[in-house]
Amino acid sequence: MAEPADYPPFQLGKPRFEQSSFYGRFRHFLDIIDPRTLFVTESRLKEAVQLLEDYKHGTLPPGVTNKQLWGAQKIKQAIIHPDTNETIFMPFRMSGYIPFGTPIVVGLLLPNQTLASTVFWQWLNQSHNACVNYANRNASKPSPTSKFIQGYLGAVISAVSIAVGLNVLIQRANKFTPATRLLIQRFVPFPAVGPAGNSPDQSGPAHAYTGSTSHHHVRAGEIETSQLEPEIAMATTSKTVVYNKGL
Repeated sequence: MAEPADYPPFQLGKPRFEQSSFYGRFRHFLDIIDPRTLFVTESRLKEAVQLLEDYKHGTLPPGVTNKQLWGAQKIKQAIIHPDTNETIFMPFRMSGYIPFGTPIVVGLLLPNQTLASTVFWQWLNQSHNACVNYANRNASKPSPTSKFIQGYLGAVISAVSIAVGLNVLIQRANKFTPATRLLIQRFVPFPAVGPAGNSPDQSGPAHAYTGSTSHHHVRAGEIETSQLEPEIAMATTSKTVVYNKGL
């Protein structure tokens, strides 16, 4: 029986969709954040891992299809870190980013927030981002934990300071009507989370990485080390590095 067109011949460790087009990269990204993988049982995960091991060693049982192999790889990549081979905690998986992140976004946009609620939601948002980044980090070249802590603290302080500062300024702006003031306050979370995302080790300028690439990077590019920021170039002895180009 012919294989479905969406399931090309299986390639271990390779994306299922063509990466040379935007549509292919977009479908690959949707595959990565598919929340259905959150409901995979431990036994199903073991089956998927074993199927990939059988493929790797050329001992596949007869009748296994490309669809089954691609499905097994999707499950393993969604749950197990490619460098540490450890199970990623469910809220910090890429497939859990939308279901676990959406309530936080709703909290950030709640109207008439107090000082305490503003601080809480900004802290929770940056904490979630930091945990997702750490859980899905490229662990082939370990970085000191102090760098992640520094980035986390920088992001939290930046986001909270901007959010609280803007809210205070808006409340003191007598020229605005109450309705206008409320409308402007709804947009405060956006400038607050923007600079925080550029804190060290949160989502830096180029985020170059060497060694094996994480399965969550959608599209990779290559650049000479001499073209990077000095602080990043000093972190590696390689002449070229691979980086994430996004979609």
